[in-house]
Amino acid sequence: MNLFKRFICLIAIVVVSISTFAWADCVQKRNTPQAPDNIFKQSNPLQATQDNISAGEKLYASGAKPLACVQCHGEKGNGDGKMAMGMNPKPRDFSCQAMMKDIPDGQLFWVVKNGSKGTGMMAFSALQDEQVWQIVAYIRTLAN
Repeated sequence: MNLFKRFICLIAIVVVSISTFAWADCVQKRNTPQAPDNIFKQSNPLQATQDNISAGEKLYASGAKPLACVQCHGEKGNGDGKMAMGMNPKPRDFSCQAMMKDIPDGQLFWVVKNGSKGTGMMAFSALQDEQVWQIVAYIRTLAN
């Protein structure tokens, strides 16, 4: 029985290792500048209520101008939108938990407002701050 328990433990370790590796495989490296400290460290000032998340989803899907987020980032946020083909680097994969957990709300806010040099991410400076925070709230749901 002792040998059987060791075998089961070994199998469990292998399964966890493989799933952790697969989960981390989606991490995309970027050279996007860090937002200024006063923005980088900010948490989303909006509560993740259904109203704020729904408003963010609408902006993501069609309301953000000049181009809705879904066009590049895709419906599930995994970077496979219609405009993503040929982009280098590929649009950010918001569904990647391993990566998204390390990107602060303030950094996401700053990138949406200012764009990301060296990528296809354009600035959405015409959006009101509240709208950008709503998009951030929605984006956070894509990694769950």
